[in-house]
Amino acid sequence: MRNVSIAIVLLLAVTSLAQAQPGVLTKEQLIEYTPDWKGERFADGRPKVPDTILDRMKSVTLEEAWAVVTGAGFSHQYEDNWVSIHPGQVLVGRALTSQWLPGRPDILRVIEDKGRQQGRVGGTNAWPVDMLQPRDVYVSDHFGLKENGASVGDNVGSAIYAKSGNGIVYDGAVRDINGLREMEQFTAFVRSYDPSHHIGNASAGARLNSTMIGINIPIRIGGAFVMPGDVVLGRDGGVIFIPPQLAEQVVRSSEITRLRDEFGHARLRARVYTAGQIDGRWTDAIEADFTQWLRQNIDRLPVARAQIEEILKQR
Repeated sequence: MRNVSIAIVLLLAVTSLAQAQPGVLTKEQLIEYTPDWKGERFADGRPKVPDTILDRMKSVTLEEAWAVVTGAGFSHQYEDNWVSIHPGQVLVGRALTSQWLPGRPDILRVIEDKGRQQGRVGGTNAWPVDMLQPRDVYVSDHFGLKENGASVGDNVGSAIYAKSGNGIVYDGAVRDINGLREMEQFTAFVRSYDPSHHIGNASAGARLNSTMIGINIPIRIGGAFVMPGDVVLGRDGGVIFIPPQLAEQVVRSSEITRLRDEFGHARLRARVYTAGQIDGRWTDAIEADFTQWLRQNIDRLPVARAQIEEILKQR
């Protein structure tokens, strides 16, 4: 599967090299590969899930998101076993992706030359950072590289945070971890920490450890398939990448689940129903009781009034 993933990425990267900037999908290609998204897009073509949905996503659990995503046929969107920076926090945002492969200086020289022609500044690890928009999450496949592989330290991390106000999902090592922890909202899921630094310019020759060959392309993060514009939800040690067309369904389902749970707990404490009645499929009488409970408690429930009114309209 790994070889297939790399082959697809290389094909897309080569196509993009012929048409636009090095290893960057064109706007037209991003639209073509995200056909189910009908909403707003960034100028680069990435789906732009609304901020209001991102705000509501912060209360969604991984289980709730997983149920909707897998129920829609997306079985390879979750990955865990991370080292977390600020592990108690929730990471939510829109994915901007990058792809690395083991170092190859001849390819890197071509990419660096084309980057200079396009006006790109600094090392290739800075290029995707320059493209970040507010509330983006930088999602990068650095194939788990550890020693001499860390392309994110406190300087790059500070730049990421300044551009996006957000954190990262990074399948590789970071350095300067104490400096990264000083940024209180830099919620990050990374593979490891290593004090060494990344060797990543063509002049390094045989010492070159990795080459970034794609930005804003489909990537693999562990066992997950990530597209630019996917909604990233990271919490409790795991990360799920939600296709943008499912994001609103995920938050609505989560809100209904939380309301049903609160109703069920309240009725169990009051001994109105048994555990078997609440834990199983609800009867029409219980559903009607739930609807009445929503109307009576609309102003004190944890879900916003507008969302509860929307639920009531559908009942």
